[in-house]
Order: sequence, then C-alpha cells, then structure tokens
Amino acid sequence: MEVLLQMGLLVLGFVMLIKGADWFVDGVSGIAEKFGIPQLVIGLTIVAMGTSAPEAAVSITAAMKGNAGITIGNVVGSNIMNVLVILGITSVITAIAVQKSTIRIELPFMIGVSAVLLVCGMSGGMITRVEGVLLWGFFLVYLGYLFQAAKQGMAEQESEEEKQERMGKLLLTGLIGMVLIIVGSDVTVDAANRLAAIFGMSERLIGLTIVAFGTSLPELVTSVIAARKGKADIAVGNIVGSNIFNILFVVGTTALIVPVPFALEFLVDGVVAILAGILLWVCVFRKMRLERFGGVVMLVGYLVYFGYLLVK
Repeated sequence: MEVLLQMGLLVLGFVMLIKGADWFVDGVSGIAEKFGIPQLVIGLTIVAMGTSAPEAAVSITAAMKGNAGITIGNVVGSNIMNVLVILGITSVITAIAVQKSTIRIELPFMIGVSAVLLVCGMSGGMITRVEGVLLWGFFLVYLGYLFQAAKQGMAEQESEEEKQERMGKLLLTGLIGMVLIIVGSDVTVDAANRLAAIFGMSERLIGLTIVAFGTSLPELVTSVIAARKGKADIAVGNIVGSNIFNILFVVGTTALIVPVPFALEFLVDGVVAILAGILLWVCVFRKMRLERFGGVVMLVGYLVYFGYLLVK
C-alpha cells in the first residue's frame, strides 16, 4: 500500500512539474516574443530555463532537505536523456535544422561545461561552494553572450498598447506555472526518497532514471511540438540551453547551498554525457541538421547506457 501511495505521489509530482513548466514557458516566452526577442534566443534562454525548472526545483529542494546526492544523478541523467532520447525521438519524427551559432558556439560550450563538471566532481568527490561559484561565473558569461545575441537580433517592436494587452495574462500564467513547479518538486523529492528507501535503491540510480525521466518530460514535449511546428531553433536550443542551465545554474546553485556529493560511479555517467554531446555535434556538423539516422544512433546509444545502469 505504501508503494502504491508513493508511486501515486511521484506521478502527481511529475504532472505538476510538467504542467507547471508548460505554463511557465507559455507565459515567459509569450512575454519575450512581445519584446521581439529572436526564436533561437528564446529557445536557448526562456524555454530552456523554463523546461529545466523541474531539475532546478528538484535538485535545490533535495539539497535543502539534506538529499544533495540526488542532484548529480538528476542533472547528468537529464542531460544524457535530453540529447540521446529527446533529440533522438524528435529527429526520428522530423529532421531538425541546426543553426551555425549552435554548432560553433553553444554545442561546444555545452560539451565544455560537462567536462568542467566532471573535473570538479572527480577532483575531491564533492562539488564545493568554491566550485559552485566557478559554475555560476560560467553561467554569467553564458548569460552575457545570450544578451548580446538578443540585442543583435531584436525584431520589429509592436505598439505599446498591443504589447501590454496580454501582458497581465502572460505574467499570471508564468506565476502559476512556477508555483506548480515548486510544489511539484517537493512532492517528487519526497516520493522518490521514500521509494528509494523501500526498494533499497541508491540515490544515484533514482536520480539517473526515475527523477531524470520525470524532469526531462517538459523538454521532450517542448522539443517535439516545436519541431513539428517548424520551430527547429526552439527544439535544439531548448535542449542545448537546458543542459547548460542544468550544469551551471542547477548544480552551481545547489553547491552554494550545500556541498554536492559526486560519487566515483558518476565518472561513467559524466563521460557518457560528454560523449552524447560530441555525438550530437558530429551528427549535425556537416549537414547542419539532425536527421533520422542520427536520431536512431542516439536512441541505440541510450539503450546501451540504460543496459549498463541495469547490470551495474
């Protein structure tokens, strides 16, 4: 009975996280569009941060409850799933065009910060507050780059009256979404910890699988819908931006609250996250698009990794 109750709460938490992220993205991306911010920048910032809000909420909530061990599994697991599963599924459904700036700047940066996280974790088995400050430093640099990209690509502004017409509704939608994310993260962390205790599962395995999948669902929904609507910039930018945000903001902020344990077992997971980024870059480098074959390769890669998790 206890298992069914906790599984029900876990599902409820995921629903709140997904719906909250959906409303949050609708609200803030709508506001961004009102100010003429380009689609790629919206994908790399607003949508990416909105769909990463569940990871942030779950990891920070876990840290405040003394379960910071779930943070790395949640973030690394989500990043691997974002690239191999979400972009894999999306590209199998429809080919995804990728911009030059994503191939030359954002993707290499994502791979680089994945390597930085691995080095920080393996240096002492812990992401310390000092390293949290370092990650936040990289995050501020990234935000500076995005600010310049937004500034250079600002679209034609609409009239002030039109801009303010729906602003209140968009702000309310974003606020309700954020509340759902916060409450949902609390329910998810509590249920995941209870299930881990019942089944004797480690925080690492819980974070890399169940929690990672649940918190990655917003990225999946957003990317598939964006790609099908022809908004490929949002689809790819959402994933790349989410992965960067997960490492720099989520881990960085959690480490500022409390040092984050980085178990030796995460070495393999960290390497897989880096290799997933490299695989994505290789798949899109020549044709500037992620096609079905590349998506199939990434999905097969995830199945191999998942098999490793099951036998480990």
